[in-house]
Parts: sequence; structure tokens; C-alpha cells
Amino acid sequence: MAIDFTLTPEHLQLRQSARDFAHKVLAEVGPATRHLSSPEERWKATRPIYERAVAEGWLRQVLPVPAGGECQGMVDFALIAEEFTAVDVNVSLTLFAVMLGLTPLMTAGSPEQMREHFGRFLEPSGAPLAAFAFSEPGGSANYDAPPPAEGIRTTAVLDGGGEWVINGSKKWVSNAGGWDGTGPDLMAVVCRTSTEAPPDEALSVILVPGPVEGLTFDTSHDLIGHRAHQIPTITLRDVRVPQGNIIGGPGAGRQIVSGSFIPTAALVGVFAVAKMRAAFEFTLDFAKRERRAGAVPIIDHQAVGYALADAKSAMEAVRYLCWKACHALDTQSPAAAELALHAKIFGSETAVRVITDLMRVVGIESYSQENPLAEILQDALAYPMFDGGNLGVRRRQLHAILSDPAYDPSATYLGTAS
Repeated sequence: MAIDFTLTPEHLQLRQSARDFAHKVLAEVGPATRHLSSPEERWKATRPIYERAVAEGWLRQVLPVPAGGECQGMVDFALIAEEFTAVDVNVSLTLFAVMLGLTPLMTAGSPEQMREHFGRFLEPSGAPLAAFAFSEPGGSANYDAPPPAEGIRTTAVLDGGGEWVINGSKKWVSNAGGWDGTGPDLMAVVCRTSTEAPPDEALSVILVPGPVEGLTFDTSHDLIGHRAHQIPTITLRDVRVPQGNIIGGPGAGRQIVSGSFIPTAALVGVFAVAKMRAAFEFTLDFAKRERRAGAVPIIDHQAVGYALADAKSAMEAVRYLCWKACHALDTQSPAAAELALHAKIFGSETAVRVITDLMRVVGIESYSQENPLAEILQDALAYPMFDGGNLGVRRRQLHAILSDPAYDPSATYLGTAS
């Protein structure tokens, strides 16, 4: 058995290209948005930067090769995600949310649906948006629970004219309002197509192209972090789409949702690595140049040196866990889901701890918005809670894996049954 974490020449080139773009273009997001007062003003100010990402091929770069994109797998995606997120979380998340919004179509859509809806996202121009409209006001952790639980509350009813009529509200959905409040170019809406059937038969995913007639943009949430990214609440009132816009048929929604959010778990771990990296690099430089009225730079003190060493150890551990999870997803390992969940839970919670520890090294100045560590922490605070909260969703998924009578604990390190 060979263990090799060496990146290929193609991986190295991809990472360098992503790093160059991030420092050349994504670094402009902060100066372009920090002075703006409202969430929508900040969001709209990112559009020219997002358009540059599309024009330079980065949307194609995160879409998989089988769908017409250029991404060779999750390891490729992880390299891009780390470089982008280390510099800016806002446009990066807009881009990655487009990939998530297209995932149901890519994984379960028919050839006809792909031809009709996917092509616009492969063009190197404009600012196309997609969204995966899953979460709802009041929370969706128990989205698939049987009655008397509410589960997903958005409904779709097939009328006599061959159209789905969708009603409900969605919240915490990236890009869901679109650039002008009429919705994204394409929205995959998780809804209930039967009010009586069990979850395996009741939940469905329906494609809603934009502009969406019947969409009301209720509010854009003013977030603690991710200050220039759009996270709105929207209401869908009698939104009509053709019967053929359902993905995988009625009742396929539970499986589509589950399959879509396993790969993203590993990516949240990568986001966490990126923010730890940004915090560590700033703090290391700070410790080497600042004396804080002492005789030597503060890195010469053991307390500071040890704190930096611990932070670097944690960051490297999370990175390689994420890479392993991404490789497992690429190779369809039976342990892929478990590893992705570990990456999300451990990575996101480690990031919050590590960044907080690094702020203690810098001291009270890190508590100022003028110091980058404050913004880094504000961004990282989201990771344990979004993309399926660690407490309400992700640990429960991991618990279910561990409780399965067929669970093999050695699969994650021996690759058994692969």
C-alpha cells in the first residue's frame, strides 16, 4: 500500500491559478463592499467581480467534466475552494452555491432537462446564478420526518393543465433572490408533492427557471460574517412550471437532497482550512514583527510560539482529513460519506477554536474591525451552523452511519469494501 499526498503537476498549476486569481481579483471584494450599509448594496457590488470569475472560466472550473465543465473531481474543487476562501468568502460562496444549485440537475436530471437548463452556466460571460432552495423559515433539520412532524412545508400541486403550482417560503438559500429580486437563473426547489405519503414518496425537487413570476423577495439577512453574500428569505406564491421540470420523478427528493449535501460537507471543512490559514499567516507575521513594547518579537516567547505551533498542527490535520474525504468521494469509497461528515464537523469547530486562540496571541487589537482576525472569525462562525448544522443535522447523520448494523469502522482507514 502506498500513501501519497503529493499533488500532481496539474493540481499544482490549478492551485497556483486559483491563488493568482484570488489575490488579483477576489481581494477587491472587501474594499468594494465594506463601506456599504445594506446587505443588498454589498451583494450587488460583488456582481462585477463575480462576472470576472465567470469570464475567466472559474464557474466552468467547478462544474464537473461529465456535465460539460472542467472540474476533474472533489480534490480539484478543494484546491480552488481553499485558495478562494482564504482571500474572500463572499464571491467564492456565490460561485460554489451555483454548483450546489445545479447539483440536483447534474446528478438526477434527464438529458432533456440538462439540454434545456444547463447550457447557460457553461458560457464564459454574464453573471448566471443557481440556487438549491431547501431550507425554510423555522428550520429544516427534520425536513424528512414523517407526520405529525411538519417537515418540508413548501408544496407543489399538479393542476389540470400539466403544471406544478408551488407555494411556500425558503430561507438561508444562497443566491435565491437573484441580482434583481426576481430569483436566480435556475432554482432547484425542494417541496412536498404529496401531503399524505411517507417522506420517501412525498418529497420532490422541481426546477424553477428565472425570472420567477410569483416570487416575493422578503428580506436579505444582515449576517455576522459573509457580509457581501446574499442569504434571503423568499416567498413562492402560485409559481407555475411545466410538469416535466420535476427531477427524478415525484418522491425522489429525499435521495437527491441527501446525495447533494454529502460532498458539500467536505467542502465546508476546506472553507474552515482556508480561514485558519488566513488567520495563521496574519498572526505569524504579526508575532515576528511586533514587540509589544518588549525587547524581542513576541514569537520568541514560548506562549506565543506554542500557540502558533498548535494552530498549525490543527490546520494541517483538517486539511489532510478534507483531502482524504474528497479523494474518497472521487473514488466512490464506501467510507466517503463518513469522512465528509468528519471533515465538516471537526473542521468547522476546529476553525472557530483555532482562530479564537490566534486572536489571543494578537491581543485586544484583534477585537477591532480594523484587524483582519475579527472578520475571519465572523466568517468562520457560520461553518458549524450552515450546510446542515453540526448539532441538528451532521452529527445525526454520522450517528446513523455508526448505528448501522453493517457499519465497518475500518473502512475509513483500510478502504475495505471499496
